[in-house]
Amino acid sequence: MAFVGAIDIIGSGFTAQQQRLDIISENIVNMNTTRTENGEGPYRRKVVVFQADNGTGRFRDVLDRTRYGQGGRLASQRVPGVRVVEVAEDPSDFKLKYDPEDPDANEDGYVELPNVDLVKEITDGMAASQAYSANVTAFNLLKSLLSKGMEIGK
Repeated sequence: MAFVGAIDIIGSGFTAQQQRLDIISENIVNMNTTRTENGEGPYRRKVVVFQADNGTGRFRDVLDRTRYGQGGRLASQRVPGVRVVEVAEDPSDFKLKYDPEDPDANEDGYVELPNVDLVKEITDGMAASQAYSANVTAFNLLKSLLSKGMEIGK
């Protein structure tokens, strides 16, 4: 039954990398936003913070609860793998551009631009995509392993 734990781990990787890609997309979309919704300056780049999660409980414990009518995995239980603990704002300085005609320019004529660097975002996106692909490979390997195991039992 260890394969169920492996599926949980792979699934947590899928979820984490998908959220990372979503945040990268948000950063790219807002790379020219000089004023946020609440009017407090330019958009600030966001980053996803991951944490290794060893989970709580074992699958056997969950299975025992299911057998005895107490339901499946409890909502308070975490699966092992990785989890997103925070979507933090990048504290780096904003870029400055001289444009005294811009309505968002300060008294010196400079406009604060978001601290989003397109090259950094594309690089992070490629890394997230590769990690997502690695999870797909791990899942396909597990699926193949289970299939071969079923054939042995015939």
